[in-house]
Amino acid sequence: MSRRSGILEFAVLGLLRESPMHGYELRKRLNTSLGIFRAFSYGTLYPCLKTLVASGWLIEEPAGDPADTTPVAGRPATPSSSLTGRRAKIVYRLTPEGKEHFEELLSHTGPDAWEDEHFAARFAFFGQTEREVRMRVLEGRRSRLEERLEKMRASLARTRERLDDYTLELQRHGMESVEREVRWLNELIESERSGRDQRRSSPEGSAQQDTPGETGGLPRHRDNTRPDPSDDTAM
Repeated sequence: MSRRSGILEFAVLGLLRESPMHGYELRKRLNTSLGIFRAFSYGTLYPCLKTLVASGWLIEEPAGDPADTTPVAGRPATPSSSLTGRRAKIVYRLTPEGKEHFEELLSHTGPDAWEDEHFAARFAFFGQTEREVRMRVLEGRRSRLEERLEKMRASLARTRERLDDYTLELQRHGMESVEREVRWLNELIESERSGRDQRRSSPEGSAQQDTPGETGGLPRHRDNTRPDPSDDTAM
């Protein structure tokens, strides 16, 4: 499995954990909610869905009973798909095994989770992720970007005199993008730590548990935007 197809499978499982959907709904959510998948097409999504079904992590169900021709108040009876020649829509539902597999994927905090596209997908499901796992992923991502930033600065120092103004400006733009995301990550990490410390110091702190969905209060940005990890410039 390629890294990119693995990210897609992760995102599909995560979306279907929220609710069953048919293929069109899934693609729409991938495009709108998870912008990193804007380039994906039906030709990419449906093989992924078939793989997940074959693995036992999803099941296919018809969207309603295609043979049901009972009229609804104010609406004429609808002929079955077998009579109209149209196929009934297929709804994809997460199985218990699929949910368990997704939760296992959520717990992974290794280097793959720090890379641009994988991190963006992981962050999109932080609401379903344990606090300690969120912290490890955020800290790993920050370390990865700090390493990248150091290399970019060293490269710029070596080549500055040989670059024209436009290439130099492009490199500066890339560095600024990485620096901006590092600052954003610092705010997120501090927010996670503050939320954890507040719970520990509260009278009920000993009885509280870290649960998915607890954010501890995300930092508010002046411009109400956050960096897009997929826009980082790797040098």
